[in-house]
This record gives sequence, structure tokens and C-alpha cells, in this order.
Amino acid sequence: MTKMAEMNDVLDIDIAKNVSSQLNLPTHKVKAVADLLDEGNTVPFIARYRKEATGNLDEVQIRDIQSTSKQLIELQARKQTVYKAIVEQNMMTKGIQQAIVTADTLQKVEDIYLPYKKKRKTKATVAKEAGLMPFAQFIQTFPSGSLQDEATKYINPDKGISDVAAVFAGVHEIFAEVIGENAGLRDWVRQYTLNKGHFVAKLKRGADKKDEQGVFELYYDFDVPVKKVLNHQILAINRGESEGILSGNIIADEDAITRYLKFRLVGSKKGPATDILVQAAQAAYKRFIGPAIAREIRKTLFGRASGDAIKVFGTNLYHLLMAAPLRGQIVLGFDPGIRTGSKLAVVDKAGQFLDKAVIYPHKAQKYDPKGARETIIKLVKKYQVTLVAIGNGTASRESQQFIADIIQNELPDLRYVVVNEAGASVYSASDVARAEFPDLPVEQRSAISIARRLQDPMAELIKIDPQAVGVGQYQHDLPTKELSLELDSVLETAVNQVGVNLNTASPQLLTHIAGLTTTIAKNIVAYRNENGQFQTRSELKKVAKLGPKAFEQAAGFLRIPTGNNPLDNTDIHPESYHVAEKVLHTAAVKDLGDSASSALHEFDTPSFAQQLSIGYPTLHDIISSLIEPGRDLRDDAPMATLRSDVLTLDDLEVGMQLQGTVRNVVDFGAFVDIGVHEDGLVHISKLSQQRVNNPHSVVAVGDIVTVWVVEIDKKRQRIGLTMVAPE
Repeated sequence: MTKMAEMNDVLDIDIAKNVSSQLNLPTHKVKAVADLLDEGNTVPFIARYRKEATGNLDEVQIRDIQSTSKQLIELQARKQTVYKAIVEQNMMTKGIQQAIVTADTLQKVEDIYLPYKKKRKTKATVAKEAGLMPFAQFIQTFPSGSLQDEATKYINPDKGISDVAAVFAGVHEIFAEVIGENAGLRDWVRQYTLNKGHFVAKLKRGADKKDEQGVFELYYDFDVPVKKVLNHQILAINRGESEGILSGNIIADEDAITRYLKFRLVGSKKGPATDILVQAAQAAYKRFIGPAIAREIRKTLFGRASGDAIKVFGTNLYHLLMAAPLRGQIVLGFDPGIRTGSKLAVVDKAGQFLDKAVIYPHKAQKYDPKGARETIIKLVKKYQVTLVAIGNGTASRESQQFIADIIQNELPDLRYVVVNEAGASVYSASDVARAEFPDLPVEQRSAISIARRLQDPMAELIKIDPQAVGVGQYQHDLPTKELSLELDSVLETAVNQVGVNLNTASPQLLTHIAGLTTTIAKNIVAYRNENGQFQTRSELKKVAKLGPKAFEQAAGFLRIPTGNNPLDNTDIHPESYHVAEKVLHTAAVKDLGDSASSALHEFDTPSFAQQLSIGYPTLHDIISSLIEPGRDLRDDAPMATLRSDVLTLDDLEVGMQLQGTVRNVVDFGAFVDIGVHEDGLVHISKLSQQRVNNPHSVVAVGDIVTVWVVEIDKKRQRIGLTMVAPE
């Protein structure tokens, strides 16, 4: 057997079996998902249209299988690399082989490989080259008596070993490096530090001047056990370090660690050899093991915290995208401003731009409240505007007061909504905005974006870099690649769960449909512009570069509300149209919709699925789609709060009951918009009467919640809220 064949035989693992064990899922389901992914199927397509194959796994489970498989494959590849490298050095033993086979993390594999890694010249390698290794081996026999006489045999001035002291110094370096690279010792120290160590942070000398608002004040003298440190604390300390305000470290009881190293290295033996090894162990910990483990744990903690923050960001983004659209409203977008004025834009019920204006309702160099008022009233009456969407940035509160006054005195039927304008300026300056509105200035485009966010949040937010929408936690400190992957999957999930209108969807929206690339999305829009609206899904096959696989993946998520075939306005896949037609024929149903509900439900049975030779989950989905064609999941989400008056921080009182919209959910609670300039914080301890471990289990972005004011800090512009009703 060749060495490569032997290696593959030794290290071969069943990926599916391991994934199954880690995720507690049946192996056959894991294998089915892996096969479908290998065939080029997308996660949304598998989750929706291959339920029988996967045993009804949802998108989260499928993505978990995908990511866990990737991690195991990477671990396996690294094991093979390390195994091969050690074999090539003729250093492989059964013990090392077994250690590599059983290593379940990349870190353990790296610990095994550390002594065999090619390294730059060190004091230890210099000592070995000077011929001191035999003396080190002699010391390890724990000889009785003095070591001085034996040491003189190794004096070698030509090699830089000029006296006995240099001999002992060289041996010290050899022992320190060997101990520092011992995988077993490193792992014990790692586990001890994880269980008994502390994460500490201090204010850097003179750095309080950099933190005038006391943002990092909680961490000026921070000391928490490693196993109890919270994710947001880790991210905050990292941010404080990057801004030069804090210094953080992982510390452990050095005496306890030294006692253990002594026990492992010398046991109960005594004598000069013992002292040499103990001193080397202390040096190994201080110089090699301790700093390396501290860096490792910091990296691990950051990985945990950033992974959680990325998930939080993804969850918040999903709920933001899935906010209920306000259909049938003619909206006036209001982008507040002071020095350069406030920008207005009117959009019709379909989001098409109608008119624009700039007003100066706030005191500044240019101030024209009367003209601003007249402009608002004129636009509202001319276009029959029903809603004003006011951005929540600079001068938002003053703008709300301005509109509220107009409502109370001139336009009683008008209402306004405060819209989170995060990312509007990013969109306004983007290539997408320039292509949509080449003749409008940047500021005017943002008013259009703010208005459209009310009408169809997903369609508008999809044009903006997700990192700019303001629903994350320390997002600018997170690993860019991992964050982008998570946000891409969230966008893909949300867009495909809702589905899009094939005849109105923008290229940006189409790009996130399963199976469609940026090029194909642009080609769909180009085909639509050239040939008019699509009448059937099958017409998609005429689009350039949209082949059979892309059609298979995408077709079920693309809707045609007014096409030739009513089934094209459902999420029934074209591959199942023959089944849907049989169901309709058997149930004697001619028109889709709620009126056919009772007749269709009679056939929503496993026995009828067997009769049609399809799986029951597929039949159930088909019947549900026939009952509710064109259904939009977002219609079940809470609607935006429509307002006619305004609150300020001065109006708030402790104990006041209010309704608000959840704007962001983080590890330590939720930020709620209650109609004043600053969002209030509901701390995790005040989300429920019961203990809450994860705020996402209680609230989501977009939820309408009842809150009570518990604290008002005017100096720091902070509002404390509770969702627990006072007794």
C-alpha cells in the first residue's frame, strides 16, 4: 500500500455520518441534501420543491448541513496535509496517527503539527545545532549528583557555547521550546484557562479623553470569568481596543498552571534536573504557551461573538425585509434637512416617481416655514397623498412636529410614518439610483427611497448594501466574508419565500431569486423591455443564458399576476402543473381562491397523494397555493404605525405607556421607536416576566409592542423602556 493510500485509509471519515451526529439529523436526510446540493440545486428550491427527498427539512436545517459539511471537509483536508508532512519527515508514530484521527477541531490538529512545522531559527535550534541535545536527554534521566561535570563536556566556543552557564542556558531553551510545543500540555492549559481564566480589560492611561461620552465606561475596570463573558462584551472590548481606549487580556492562575506542569514533567522527583525542567516549564508558559493560548481564546471568543452577531444581523435583516408592505397608498417621501433644506418626493401607488420639491421649514440660513407649508398642502391635494414617510435622521423630530401641525389644522385625513432612513444616502449615490433617476440630484433620490420603503420594504431595501440598513451589532467589526455569506443567504431566503412579480421586479430583486445570476436578471429585464410583459412562465426559456437548470430553480418563485395561466400566479412549480390540474378537475373547481377552499380541502389527504403518485407534502403545498394564489407572507406581519401627532423627549414621563416599533434586536435587548428622535432600549431583563436568554425569542424587527417608560436620561439622550406591565 502506498503512503497516500495508507493515509486515505487511515483518515477516511464518513462526512454524512458525522454531520448527522453533530446536527442530530437522520443520515439519509443529510445524504439527500448533499446529493441535491451537488447536483446544483439551490437551498430555497430544495426546501420548497424537494420535501419528499429531504424529509421536509427547512431552509435553516439545509443550510446547517451545508455549512457543517464544509467545516468537516476543511478539517479533513487539513488532517491530510499534516499527516503527509509528518510522514515525509519520517516522524509518524501510531500515537501521532491516532491523535490526528481523533482530533475534532482544527486547533487540535495544529497543536499536533506544531513541533514538526518548519520554523525560523530559534534559540533552541541554535542550541541543538551546538550539540546540546544529548545533554538535554541526559538531564531527563534525572541523574543524582551535580550536573556541572557533565555540562563541561559540551562547552564548544566555536558554536557559541563558551562556558557551563551557556550550556545550561542552551538546554533551558531546548526544554522550553519542547514543553511549549507539547500538544497535551497546551490542551490542558487551554482547557484550564477556558474554565478558570478571566477576561480583563482596563482603561489605557490617558485614554479617558478619547471617550468623552463614556461609551466604554463599563469596561474601564472589567474582570469576568472567560466562560461567563457575554458576546456583546467581547465585541465592545475589541472595539475599545481598536479605538485606543481599552486594553484587554486573558489571564489565568500562573502558580496553578506551573504546579500542573511540574507534576506532568517531574512528578515527585527531586534534584538539579527537576529545577532545570521546572524553570523551563515556567519560561515555556510565559513565553510560548500562555501568550499563544490567550491569543487563541481571544480569537475563539471573537469567533463566537462575531458568529452570534452575524446571526443577529441576519435575523434582524430578515424581519426588516419581511415587513408588511403598505399597498394602495400615494406617499410623500420627506427627507429632513436643515442647512440644505428638506427634500420631498411624491410616488404613486406603484412606487413611480411623480413630483419633487425642496422646502425650508426649519430655522437656518434659509428659512421659509410658510412656503414649506404651502408646498406640502399643494402636493398632498394635487396627487391625493394619503401618507407622509418621514426619515428618522437629522431634524426628524422637528419635521414630525411640522407635519403634525399641518394635519391638525389643514389636512385631518393625512397621516405620517417615521421611516428608518439608514442606507438611503448609500442608495442615493449608488449606480442603481443613478440608473433609475439620472436627472435627479442625490438628495432627491433619498426622498424617493424613503417613500418606497413604506410601500414595499423588500423591493427598496434590496438595492442597498445590507450593512448600511442599521439593524446590526458592531457590524463594521465583523469578518467581512462570513457576514456577506450570511446576508446573502438571508436575502435569498426572504426574496424566495415571498416570490416576485416577474413583470415589475427590478434586476436587484431578480438577482436573489434561486438560480438567477446578475447577468440573467438583467437579461430578463431587457427581454421584458423589448418584448413587453411576460404572459407565461415558460416564456422565460427565451431569455438569453437562462437554461433548463436556471428555469427549474427559479420558475416557482416568479409570479405573473395577470398572465395567461392562473397557476403562474402561485408558488406551484411548473413541473407540478399536471398535478394541480388533476386536483382542480377532480374537485370540479374552475376558479382559484378562497371560494374553492372547502372543495379542495377534501383532497388534501395522503391517500389522494398516493393516487396521484406524488408525495403528500407536495400535494398539501399545491392545494394551499390553489386556495391562496398570489399570497404574500408579509401580509401577516405587523403594519407600520400611522401617526398624526408627535412626541418629544420632554413629553416623556416615567411610567408612561406607549406603542412603538422594534427597530433593532441585539444580545442585550431591543431598541424601540416610540416616536421621539432617539429609540428607547428595552433591556433583556425587561422583555418579559420570565427569564429571557435570547431576545429574538420574544421580539423581532418590525414588531409593534406596548412599552412603559422606566428611565429618561436627557443628558445622554437615552430612554429606558420595559415591556413588563407595571403592577
